[in-house]
Formats: sequence, structure tokens, C-alpha cells
Amino acid sequence: MRLRDKICIVTGAAQGIGLATAVKFAREGATVIVCDLKAAAIDAAVTQCIEAGGRAEGFVLNVTDRVQVDAMVAAVKARHGRIDVLVNNAGITKDARLVKMSIEQFDAVIDVNLRGVFHCSQAVADTMAAQGAGVILNASSVVGIYGNFGQTNYAASKFGVIGFTKTWSRELGPKGVRVNAVAPGFVETPILSTIPEKVLDHMREQVPLHRLGRPEEIANVYAFLASDEASYVNGAVIEVSGGMAV
Repeated sequence: MRLRDKICIVTGAAQGIGLATAVKFAREGATVIVCDLKAAAIDAAVTQCIEAGGRAEGFVLNVTDRVQVDAMVAAVKARHGRIDVLVNNAGITKDARLVKMSIEQFDAVIDVNLRGVFHCSQAVADTMAAQGAGVILNASSVVGIYGNFGQTNYAASKFGVIGFTKTWSRELGPKGVRVNAVAPGFVETPILSTIPEKVLDHMREQVPLHRLGRPEEIANVYAFLASDEASYVNGAVIEVSGGMAV
């Protein structure tokens, strides 16, 4: 078990990649702190983690609310005495072309995808530095590397997450804290549920493997990066996209 007895916070952990990551971490022996917006979904995720053989507890958390973030981190530290891993997975999309995008759409995505990552990372940084060890993993995207039509706000947030990762790896690395990012490609998650099948077929055609990724395939990479097997990986952006950029 690569994460035995590690205290791991996962945001946006009630569905999609976040849920797959929480369950994978549980299988690897972690105590998973499941954070999301809806209590019922959190409870279901906690149950899945426990059934996978790990320990888990849930927090209703809006990552844009710094008071909530600080309270969650304080509670986890008070109960467990340490925080080993933070996975900044929570994210949203509100797509529109530049000329059609509203300020509200832009601000909402930046608030969750960028400001939320800042809030959670800043909240755990002192604890990890004091321990002399810790891992922060940020969810970027291939859209944060290459851009994408209709996703000005999302692309900006995911480019920004890469900037966070590079900067924090320099700031926190000397204190024993590793910071890395994962950039998934097209993955079968609820975020794609509104996309027509014809468009999904086109997306599959863009991938050399001719399929979309599975949440578990992203979770596997997070588990590696969170573990001691990745002890010399810092400041990296790992693209998990089936070869979209080839």
C-alpha cells in the first residue's frame, strides 16, 4: 500500500476524477478527507472509500469560501495531527466564445478553478512545511497547455494552475513539500454529460488511442505522485491524454 496511514484531502471528491482518486487512495491505505458541495454525495463517496479498504471522512466544502477551507484544514489537523497530501481536484466549466462569455461565467470559473486552488494550498502549506514533508497535487488540463475553442475562462484557470505549480514547487520544495500538476485530456466524467454523442465521437478521433480516458486512469497518476515512489518529482505537469499532443 503506497499511501498507508497518509492523511489525504481530495476536493471535488464526490464524483468523476475526484471520486476515483479518493477510492484509489483508500485502496492504497490512506485516510481520505472527502470534500465536496453536497452532503449526500459526500456520504456515498465516504462509503465507497471504506468499502475499498481505507478510512474516510467527509466535509461539505465550497473551495471559494476561505472560512470553510480554513475550518476544514483545522479540523483535519486537530483530529489527525498532520496533513500529508492535498489534491486540488474541484473544478467547473461555463463555456462560451470570447465574444459571448459573460463576466459571471468568467468569474465563476476563475473563482473555483484558480482561487479555490490558492485557498486550499495556502491553508495546508504551513502545516506541511512544519512537518518537513507533504504533497500538493493540482488539477490542470490539456486545455491549460494548448487552449480550446469556447473555453477562455477554463483555459485561463488551468494555465494559472500550472503557474501555481511551478512557483510553489520552488517555494515549498526546500521545505520538503512537493508540488505537481496533472493535465488530463478527454475523460469520461459527468462534466461531459451535456456534450452530444457526435461531438464525443470527434473527441475520440483526436486521441491516438481512439477513446476517452477513464477517471481511474487519472487517479492512478495522482496515486503515484502522492507516493514516495515520486519522491524526486517536483514542479512537473504530467499530461494524461492518450497522446492527444503527439
